[in-house]
Parts: sequence; structure tokens; C-alpha cells
Amino acid sequence: QVQLVESGGGLVQAGGSLRLSCAASGRTFGRYTMGWFRQAPGKEREFVAAISWSGSTTYYADSVKGRFTISRDNAKNTIYLQMNSLKPEDTAVYYCAAALTTAQGMAVMRIPDSASWGQGTQVTVSS
Repeated sequence: QVQLVESGGGLVQAGGSLRLSCAASGRTFGRYTMGWFRQAPGKEREFVAAISWSGSTTYYADSVKGRFTISRDNAKNTIYLQMNSLKPEDTAVYYCAAALTTAQGMAVMRIPDSASWGQGTQVTVSS
């Protein structure tokens, strides 16, 4: 397993941008598919974006496609989520996850019990 720490959340006006980071510990980071998920109050956790271990394959939820970009830097054990054109409905706690699965699997919430999760970072978009 890896330990994950998210950062970069905050309060932003609609139409603004934020970049989330997720730093991972462990020397096997490059083996893991990584993903971003979010959970709004009263709602279930939902998939946002995923990236394969090599970075060559990415998946996005339809609700963020064209606005969010996931990337990873395996040399820094870090993934990023660049969020542009933010909307109030993007308000949620954002979590990163690491799992030995495929990016496609993460996109359909097929996440192994052995997956690692961060503690979450709050993103609030005001209208």
C-alpha cells in the first residue's frame, strides 16, 4: 500500500481554477493506477478521473470532461488534478486513490478493497 496526502483545495468563484495535488509515499508508486473521486454532502462518492500507471491512459467522468485534467509525475510520486471552469456543482471533498487495477476499472468504480485513499481536500465553488 501507499500513503496518500491531498492538497490544493479551497474556495473559488464559479469559472475559476484550482489544481489539486496528491503526494504518495512508497517506492512502488509507479505500479499503481491513480484516481480522483469526490463526495458532496448527502451524496455517494463518485468517480472524477483516473490515470494509468504509465500516464498513457486517462478516463474522466462526463461531468468534468473538457474541464478537468489528470496527470502524474512518477519521479515525484505525485498526481495532479487541474480543474478549470469550476461550477458550484463541483463543490465536494476530493479524494485521491491508488489501486492495482486499470483506469477503466476505476472509472466504473471497480476498486479493490486493497486500494489506498487519501484523507480528502475540500473544494468549494461559490456562485
